Amino acid sequence: MPSVFVQGRPVDSYPRLAPEARQGKVRRITEAGEEVLHKPCRDVTEFGPDLAALIADMFLTMYIADGAGLAANQVGVDMRVFVYDCPDDDGVRHVGHIVNPVLDPLDASSRRLLDEAEGCLSVPGATMDVPRPDRALVRGLDRDGEPLVIEGTGYFARCLAHEADHCDGQLCLDRLSARERKAALRQSADRRDEVLARRAANIAALNA
Repeated sequence: MPSVFVQGRPVDSYPRLAPEARQGKVRRITEAGEEVLHKPCRDVTEFGPDLAALIADMFLTMYIADGAGLAANQVGVDMRVFVYDCPDDDGVRHVGHIVNPVLDPLDASSRRLLDEAEGCLSVPGATMDVPRPDRALVRGLDRDGEPLVIEGTGYFARCLAHEADHCDGQLCLDRLSARERKAALRQSADRRDEVLARRAANIAALNA
């Protein structure tokens, strides 16, 4: 099996960072409690250089934050878009973006729920056990408006579902009990400064 899939298609080789990131600029990552994260995002209706620039910024911001995925509302933009650079459980790397994503519902008989650790760049420093199906299929468009279908298993399926949730205005915190949510927010409060310092160091290294 190929070791890298870009936009759902196998490639022979790929750089350490998605090429789009070279054209991007780092944006501030929004945090739980900010309004843009807690309402469904609007559909993208215009495809062109502005959308391409947003995607480039999102890739670079995701890498600076050591993330596996990032949705547009996590950089304060109310649009249904996310980017990802994420391995699956077999070590295969998946890189790409998807516009106006819709997560296909899965029949209960053909899926298995995995209750595994999950983090979120908008809840810096917290790790939560969140139940997610072991596979995911997302339909949408690419930045040129062409149809796109991305399927993932294991950890990559978790990433796809997590970012699709963001586009629907839902955080992984919303999938927790009240007690678990409070514990995750306490964990974030304790670790937030350390996480933000690491991101700042990554930005400094980028600009050196």
